[in-house]
Amino acid sequence: MPTLQNRQVNRDLDPIDVETIGDSTDSALGMRLGTSTRVAIDAKTITIVGHLQLLVSEELGADQDPVVRGLYRDAYGLLDLQRRPRPDASAFQAFFYLREVATLSRRLLWIYAGARGVAMNVDVPR
Repeated sequence: MPTLQNRQVNRDLDPIDVETIGDSTDSALGMRLGTSTRVAIDAKTITIVGHLQLLVSEELGADQDPVVRGLYRDAYGLLDLQRRPRPDASAFQAFFYLREVATLSRRLLWIYAGARGVAMNVDVPR
């Protein structure tokens, strides 16, 4: 069992800032279609896509866990440039792409944090 001191050292060396990604995904999932501009949606999408790219670069046990393997497959699909909303796509399409990326990022973040014993201060993804 990791001690508090060991977890702090690991967190200091860790490239993933769980709190920042949690806050970013929370903010993205809190956006509302009727009150969000396409510019705001696109800006938030860039941030969340970066978080998802960082999370899939981590070893989260996909070789041993079919659920995690499925999440990786979903993530690679969402990260595919052909799947991302084009500039001429509707705000509706861009908004729901952002929600998909944020939800998947949150799920991978929960797995990451759980595997490292890092407490999260955000809601469980649905």
